[in-house]
Amino acid sequence: MAELSAADRIFAAIRAIPRGQVAGYGEIARRAGLPGRARLVARLLSENSDPRLPWHRVLRSDGRIAMPDGSKGHAEQTRRLRAEGVWVENGRVRGLKAAATVDEQIWGMPPE
Repeated sequence: MAELSAADRIFAAIRAIPRGQVAGYGEIARRAGLPGRARLVARLLSENSDPRLPWHRVLRSDGRIAMPDGSKGHAEQTRRLRAEGVWVENGRVRGLKAAATVDEQIWGMPPE
């Protein structure tokens, strides 16, 4: 059985994001087994030609849309997210908290 390429693993992780939910570029890289490769996720998304890929569910780690405000892509991503019931305000998805790091998942939340 052949091992999946990095791109295939990343696209599988993006396809696994449920409707109405989002994930950051770094989280997608981690889910694909490629921690630290957020820029690879961004590059692959910028080159994507599959219209069925739910690219609009991938955001910056701070919940912001990565495309420039006022751009066609920014407007399209906002429209698609809102159509799925995601609250987008001023280019940022509201009501999200940052994904836990691996250390936080294993050892618990860091002290305040």
